[in-house]
Amino acid sequence: MTGSPHPIKPPSLVPTFRAAASGEVDPPRKRAPKDRPFCLRLTRAERERLEQEAGTMPLGAYIRERLFGENSAPRRKRRRPAVDQAGLAKVLGMLGASRLAANVNQLAKAAKLGLIAGAAPELIQQIMDACEDIRTMRNALLSALGMSLEDGP
Repeated sequence: MTGSPHPIKPPSLVPTFRAAASGEVDPPRKRAPKDRPFCLRLTRAERERLEQEAGTMPLGAYIRERLFGENSAPRRKRRRPAVDQAGLAKVLGMLGASRLAANVNQLAKAAKLGLIAGAAPELIQQIMDACEDIRTMRNALLSALGMSLEDGP
């Protein structure tokens, strides 16, 4: 068999065309034009200055406020996760109080000097890697709190 004896016919568009021609059908709605972005090149120093002046405010919102003041159109708010400064400070304090970094560092030194009998080179490397991981966590916590490395415990 080459084809179906009763082919399915697509629905007729004639009624739709007639309704559109008579004005009975609402024309399709046009979308409101989107706001167009504007790009601006800044030097590194200019951007750093703007970011410092903006503080916690998004940079675009800060620039818009400076340009248009109270006349600026309100923008859609984006949800950003709140920085839990108290929680970060607590974790950083716990990391410092635990002396974990110092203890692991002492193990690394002892293993390097051969004071840990039979320590495999892989174990020494794992201890050294753990020391570096702890330093990285400490630095990340200090950075998240807006502190310099010298400010830390």
